Amino acid sequence: MRQTLFTVLLASTFGLAATPALASDRPPTEAERTAIEKVLREQGYVSWEEIEFDDGRWEVDDARTRNGLEYDLKLDPRTLAIVRRVRDD
Repeated sequence: MRQTLFTVLLASTFGLAATPALASDRPPTEAERTAIEKVLREQGYVSWEEIEFDDGRWEVDDARTRNGLEYDLKLDPRTLAIVRRVRDD
């Protein structure tokens, strides 16, 4: 019983320690970046900062329009459609 409890606790500890490694945050591959940048240009954005996959969606920070407005964007992972746009002030 004591050995079993120790094994369960040990496995739980290592399982929790490994959780950050399983996080969904990641940069795009070259092909993903190319596709995302194409969509951004088609939607009128001329520059942007970071692109990353986070919480199940693509996120684009500080996407700038031709007239200088900046937005943080979220894109659908399958269609790359912009599903959320929040203006940066």
